[in-house]
Amino acid sequence: MTLTLTKTKHSETTQQRQNHESAAQALFVKARKCAEDGRVNEAGSFILQALGHERRAGCAGPQVLQLIKPRS
Repeated sequence: MTLTLTKTKHSETTQQRQNHESAAQALFVKARKCAEDGRVNEAGSFILQALGHERRAGCAGPQVLQLIKPRS
């Protein structure tokens, strides 16, 4: 049971990370197109959204600090 839950959580985490990475990539493509068209403000907005997705992709998964137990 625990192994199944762990694998399920791992696959969900991996899927979340991939979703955020895909969203970031798509937003960077939109930003490039806007910048090439001279719509700099819109491009900047897309870049900020993409960076947010990259940050969330990096935070998906177990955190190292949660895995370390302090010594008494």
